[in-house]
Amino acid sequence: MRTHYCGQISEDLLGETVSICGWVHRRRDHGGVIFIDLRDRYGLVQVVVDPDTQSAFALAERVRSEYVLNMSGRVRERPEGTINPDMATGRIEVLCQELTVLNEAATPPFQLDEAEVNEETRLHHRYVDLRRDAMQHNIMLRARLTQAIRRYLDGAGFLDIETPMLTKATPEGARDYLVPSRTHAGSFFALPQSPQIFKQLLMMSGFDRYYQIVRCFRDEDLRADRQPEFTQLDVETSFMDEAGITGLMEAMARQVFKEVLGVELPDPFPRMTYAQAMDRYGIDRPDLRIPLELVEVADRVADCDFKVFADPAKDPGGRVAALRVPGGGALPRSQIDGYTEFVGRYGAKGLAYIKVNEAGTGRNGLQSPIVKHLSDEALAGILQRTGAADGDLIFFGAAPARVVNDSLGALRVQLGQDLAMVEAGWRPLWVVDFPMFEWDGREQRWQSLHHPFTAPCVDDPAQLEAAPGAALSRAYDMVMNGTELGGGSVRIHRQDMQRAVFNVLGIGPQEASEKFDFLLRALRYGAPPHGGIAFGLDRWAMLMAGAGSIREVIAFPKTQTAHCPLTGAPSPTDVRQLRELHIRLREQPQASES
Repeated sequence: MRTHYCGQISEDLLGETVSICGWVHRRRDHGGVIFIDLRDRYGLVQVVVDPDTQSAFALAERVRSEYVLNMSGRVRERPEGTINPDMATGRIEVLCQELTVLNEAATPPFQLDEAEVNEETRLHHRYVDLRRDAMQHNIMLRARLTQAIRRYLDGAGFLDIETPMLTKATPEGARDYLVPSRTHAGSFFALPQSPQIFKQLLMMSGFDRYYQIVRCFRDEDLRADRQPEFTQLDVETSFMDEAGITGLMEAMARQVFKEVLGVELPDPFPRMTYAQAMDRYGIDRPDLRIPLELVEVADRVADCDFKVFADPAKDPGGRVAALRVPGGGALPRSQIDGYTEFVGRYGAKGLAYIKVNEAGTGRNGLQSPIVKHLSDEALAGILQRTGAADGDLIFFGAAPARVVNDSLGALRVQLGQDLAMVEAGWRPLWVVDFPMFEWDGREQRWQSLHHPFTAPCVDDPAQLEAAPGAALSRAYDMVMNGTELGGGSVRIHRQDMQRAVFNVLGIGPQEASEKFDFLLRALRYGAPPHGGIAFGLDRWAMLMAGAGSIREVIAFPKTQTAHCPLTGAPSPTDVRQLRELHIRLREQPQASES
């Protein structure tokens, strides 16, 4: 039906007859001559319909926005003074000779060039929303991203292998989405949160380089960068240590960014330990574009009379940290109060601060309600360690270490954005040497910081079980501009070590056998050393597109309540289907009338 795409008509085609198809972006009637901007996924082209072509002109008079047209015509230069430099096709136009209306369209629920449209409306009419320039750009960028990834991995000898969608529920991680079995009454499949175990089994099967761009499912609370179903780039390889795996993936990221965005990433990526990241930034995925850092000052205030600082400074689980804001002394009190409210969301009970008016005059040059509680030596130490200068502002966090890290880490990012301190460009980072476990105070047990198949840095299972809190893991995360792009690790390939990890996690022999018998059996039959990584492809596309949410790079996403406005899913099903699945719904209690 067409010889060319609308956005590809150029001056090279001057004088030629072309046939194009697309949607009516705009229609303008200029005193007897009708102009139609026809649009497809490659762009726009201006079509001119004049009264000399009577049948085409009659049709053009009644077309409206989003009508679907097929037209043939001659490519010509635009008259002088009508060139549009903002359009790729802005120097030419197509003089219509034949016009066919392939389909009419109702008035769209919103204009495609409308800047602000309610997201619920956009998702309800996603097929219209996806026609917008921004969404077309995002979805096509995502396609180029996956193509570039496949080219790299195929060229590096990786095999694209599919793993099951209907599998077995396992402990740890988020809640599973369960699928009832019709043929096995009372039993359920689980949709995979990750192909983790299957890709390890592939390593044990001799396929030493595997990858898959795969859908995963997690029934968890949602955020801007979370969806109940998401896409993951899953990679695993054998006979390679951390340095080899991260080097390979780093090279892939450099190639992909260069192909898709024309961006040169550094070689090599900088590395930082988990402990360093938490100490300097309060978070294990720091945005290095923001030139603000946390500084530990507990030793400077441990002996002061100010219990707000002294108590956490003396507590082994506490922390007192300072965050210097260059030029922040100019911030009004109302904005500082706003930041106090902000850190309260992360558990902080307050936000102490010092305005540095004249750093060289001691306490007389400092402005703050807390100055009177600190000694001259403590104040001098704080100024020296933070490097504070005239006009700066110093914020403090004093509480359990987790609260200080969470609150000041978030405040650092908020200040960077509010004060236009976020540097341009791309700042990748490897974060390494994560703790193997973290203590869950509510459940009074150890949990894996990553997952229970991550190898520890120690080789002795007894040593791991004796001191799980001191163990580091052979894990690594790739971070880009404050977003975790992917995380991975060297895996456990010995059965005795895997059982030791299960023991630390409170997974006894019986539960381990019920949940992971197939993995433990496989480890007995010559499992090679192996490791890998999983990247959040939606997040990767979101970052590259400059979008604020992964919903902007997913064709048909769910809302933050895991609902699909387009299809109405999830929805009730009929009793017959439930009966086949051996399920009976519990009656919901009726609200009492009063």
